[in-house]
Amino acid sequence: MTEHPTSHEGRQPLAARPQERARPRQEAPAGLPSEVPAQPGGPAGPAGPAVPPASGPGTAPGAEAPAPPPPAAPGGPNGAGAVAVAVSPQLPGGSRGGDGAARREGERLRFVGAATRRIARGIDLDEIVLGLCRASVPTFSDEILVYLRDPLPVGDERPVAPFVLRLRRTDRLRLSDLEGEELVLVPDPDPTPAAELCEVRNGGALAEVLRGVRPVFGDSAAAKAALTELLGPEHPLPGGLRAVLAPLRGRRRVIGAAVFLRRPERAGFEPNDLLVAAQLATHTALGIDKAVLYGREAYIADELQRTMLPDSLPQPTGVKLASRYLPAAETARVGGDWYDAIPLPGSRVALVVGDVMGHSMTSAAIMGQLRTTAQTLAGLDLPPQEVLHHLDEQAQRLGQDRMATCMYAVYDPVSHRITVANAGHPPPILLHLGGRAEVLRVPPGAPIGVGGVDFEAVELDAPAGATLLLYTDGLVESRLRDVWTGIEQLRERLAATAQLTGPDHSPPLEALCDDVLDMLGPGDRDDDIALLAARFDGIAPSDVAYWFLEPEDAAPGRARRLARRALARWDLEELTDSVELLISEVVTNAVRYAERPVTLRLLRTDVLRCEVGDDSPQLPRQRRARDTDEGGRGLFLVNRLARRWGATRLSGGKVVWFELATNRG
Repeated sequence: MTEHPTSHEGRQPLAARPQERARPRQEAPAGLPSEVPAQPGGPAGPAGPAVPPASGPGTAPGAEAPAPPPPAAPGGPNGAGAVAVAVSPQLPGGSRGGDGAARREGERLRFVGAATRRIARGIDLDEIVLGLCRASVPTFSDEILVYLRDPLPVGDERPVAPFVLRLRRTDRLRLSDLEGEELVLVPDPDPTPAAELCEVRNGGALAEVLRGVRPVFGDSAAAKAALTELLGPEHPLPGGLRAVLAPLRGRRRVIGAAVFLRRPERAGFEPNDLLVAAQLATHTALGIDKAVLYGREAYIADELQRTMLPDSLPQPTGVKLASRYLPAAETARVGGDWYDAIPLPGSRVALVVGDVMGHSMTSAAIMGQLRTTAQTLAGLDLPPQEVLHHLDEQAQRLGQDRMATCMYAVYDPVSHRITVANAGHPPPILLHLGGRAEVLRVPPGAPIGVGGVDFEAVELDAPAGATLLLYTDGLVESRLRDVWTGIEQLRERLAATAQLTGPDHSPPLEALCDDVLDMLGPGDRDDDIALLAARFDGIAPSDVAYWFLEPEDAAPGRARRLARRALARWDLEELTDSVELLISEVVTNAVRYAERPVTLRLLRTDVLRCEVGDDSPQLPRQRRARDTDEGGRGLFLVNRLARRWGATRLSGGKVVWFELATNRG
């Protein structure tokens, strides 16, 4: 068994008086044991004034028990390790009859109140179990063993039988002498041996005790058999230990058991202590139920959020991408922020950042639907303002008050231009190569879901080496600052970061994202944050070749000659045969259906990319040609020889493209 020692925070060391340490230990009265176990022959009881012990027949039989020390508060200054406590003898005489019983009952109620509050403070499973252990040891017991079902049932899951209990935590403290006259509580490295796993069999003694729900004394016949089954036959309780076995029952079923143990030198458990154990067990079990349900909900929320966001970003030609996502808080993981990068025909890429209003599973679900809609619309190669218009219609179809903000931008690495449309989203920031950061002036627009609003798009320069930053309002707005103050701080932060790398170098993209998030201070995390950064590398004009071909029979031959000259100019003659063959097949197919001129474009980057466009919307499909067919083998050759290939429908036709590896790649 692996021990998990408890640290008792919040206890203040109180030095015991020398004369108190010298007195013999006296028997504690009945009631809630409030004293801390002492060394053999030493005193026992809480800190108090030194009073001569009572002796002889005149001692009052109903002497009241001294007040128990309050349970340690979590997060105290002492941390794990030794905890000093004062030890003093019992008060002599004391109140008789009803006064003493009332005092003991009041102390018991105060202890139960403090202990249950401590248990209730826990949110996750470990905190709740730790709260039970800290509240129980050493005030109520000298040692505690906590067993929980493995696995723990969640909600209305049907229980399985027989089920298994696993030892979750054991805590035990002992007294040892340290410097001076203090008696110090330290973690005991040798806790009571117990089995790590216990299978609860139907009809067994342990199953009967757990079914009864109420705590039982360990010296009863049923409890002895149950403890033997729980702790294991090879781990009997040492002689003299007194025990209380308390089932832990949640809202629907028993989920574990707690064993409270006292050493022989301490007063034994009394009937009222069963009520205390029942209170501790009930609050612990309900807290565990709550933690398990919360953990399941948090897991579902995490999975939902993860599946709604892209696993990885694409690597389009001419642009580098980096992203970040931060939930609002650990207790509110689900939000409506999203980002996306979608490759488009012509080596372009769509950059999208959006924010659905609200923090709930519903917001995340709406975000997923809008993101899917945006991807579908991007695949149709619609202008940015048209994409936002259709997103607005989709949000209205999802229901009332389904509102979101969105920024949709399309970057063309060939023209070094970017087209931006905005739907009520914070404006993007463009960081230039020299270190200047500017907030782009884009039409603000209305949020998606308002309905009946026209969206506008603007076309801006996107110079090579510049970095575009798209973000949600959680990055720039909080209770401590308004959105425009946050935007200005973000702009200054980007400019300061760029100054560190010099005027001729752009800051590393991943480090830039981390540095942007570092601007968030305490109190700035009121909302989740989505961040998308794009570094524009572009494609140099010398690496682009573009032609128009008339849709006639001579077009494939002319395409081969033009491609051969371009490859010779780029020192890529080794690709000539493959490029001529593939271009001939693709252009032949385009000429067959086109009515207007066919476009042919070659792009030289880390790969050689060829794009053939025509005005026919019908996409080619690869099929297996029969032996007697004269055609149908063109796409088969493209699929075998090209590194990658694809076809994309445009608003005015389609583009078929393929890529070949080069020595540069």
